[in-house]
Amino acid sequence: MNQRISTAIAAFALTACVHVPTIEGASQTAIAEATRYAPTPYVEIDHPDWADDAVIYQINTRQFTPEGTFKAAQEHLPRLRDLGVDILWLMPIHPIGEVNRKGSLGSPYAVKDYFGVNPEFGTEEDFRSFVDAAHAQGFKVILDWVANHTAWDNPMVTENPDWYETDWKGDFHPTPWTDWADIIDLDYSNPELRAYKTSALKYWVEEYDIDGYRCDVAGFVPIDFWETARAELNQIKPVFMLAEWQQRDLHRKAFDATYAWAWKEAAQRIAKGQSDAGDLRGYLSEQISTWPLDAYRMLYTENHDQNAWDGSTGAIYGDAYHAMLTLSFVTEGIPLIHNGQEVGNQNQLEFFERDPIDWGSLDHPDGELIKRLIRIKSENAALHNGAAGGRIIPVSTDNPSQVLSFSREKDGNQVLVFFNLSGAPADFRITDGPAAGAWTDALTGDNDTISLGAGRTLAPWQGVVLITNKDKD
Repeated sequence: MNQRISTAIAAFALTACVHVPTIEGASQTAIAEATRYAPTPYVEIDHPDWADDAVIYQINTRQFTPEGTFKAAQEHLPRLRDLGVDILWLMPIHPIGEVNRKGSLGSPYAVKDYFGVNPEFGTEEDFRSFVDAAHAQGFKVILDWVANHTAWDNPMVTENPDWYETDWKGDFHPTPWTDWADIIDLDYSNPELRAYKTSALKYWVEEYDIDGYRCDVAGFVPIDFWETARAELNQIKPVFMLAEWQQRDLHRKAFDATYAWAWKEAAQRIAKGQSDAGDLRGYLSEQISTWPLDAYRMLYTENHDQNAWDGSTGAIYGDAYHAMLTLSFVTEGIPLIHNGQEVGNQNQLEFFERDPIDWGSLDHPDGELIKRLIRIKSENAALHNGAAGGRIIPVSTDNPSQVLSFSREKDGNQVLVFFNLSGAPADFRITDGPAAGAWTDALTGDNDTISLGAGRTLAPWQGVVLITNKDKD
């Protein structure tokens, strides 16, 4: 053994096992030495209890109903309760700027007033009624909130111009190298701006009892702002914070969840035939090696401006869609459903104009699959979010290019997953991992027995989710 390593181990062993003298000072010193190297949790946030097995549902108020209002959206709450989702994320509800507006209605991310409600969606009382009704039916409500920039005609521009960044000419500017011509960037080096924006965050929690925020391009804003804001919000009530960003550091003191862009992008590459199961295995390798288990990573198959069906390129997922949707519920992370997915919406919604979702038949098979997946996730603790759930355990096969397989376990509840991530049949044998034993197929209810070394076959894009549920006390 390397001499330096052996010396360090010996020194730690001596400090950890030393007989503690009765003299108080010596006792404290020995304890300090013994605990100096003890690991501490990276995530310091105390997640709300109601987030343990939560599923997020995004609502684009403008397109959610033919009316495009809070009142009309409120009528859908019983249906969403039946679907089984828990957290309702509303895209920005604030008044939209008119200067440099995109399209006839503008982007909801060009905010003109952080303390107001967009009249396109209704009144403040309409919004309050929506939140109250959602709470009465067991939902939590989070608002989409834009920190990085404002509309050109936000009153802050004239009242506090020093709260904005300027370019080399001294002019206000959109976020560099973007096409966001309808917004201008804020300057978070200004303490007064930080105080104002924090007060805006607190306002909707205090006055409307909302339960948290989805924060747009959160990585463009300094982390210390978010950490301070989160601490102040938690003094009002436990909140849930979702960052539109992919960065581990945001989880330490600021956000419960961040976007798993890498998961979605890998899933889309596989579905398009541009890579194989190894692509998602690479994501999972990084997940279990570098991301804390208690950092919720949001898993989803589409973005709010990109449906599972892309009008310019055709189907993103095609036959792979249901496999990827199911994987988003059984992989480490918190699942997201975008409005319309439950009826197989294939229209890429307009962003700056009215383009209501065609709900068609609400008995769509995709809705039934989502209901089933939510129920499976809720009933098996291994599939819960963060540290409330189980860590990914690799399960190896002799066909890694086609088959993605893993297990999870929590408090005696187990999940075993096999997915053929290809358009051809996949034959494989299980070579290693906690797979052997008696299982129940979570999707069909059939019994199954797994033996290491036994051969199995999966049809193209077929997935198998096997479970053992510990009886509840």
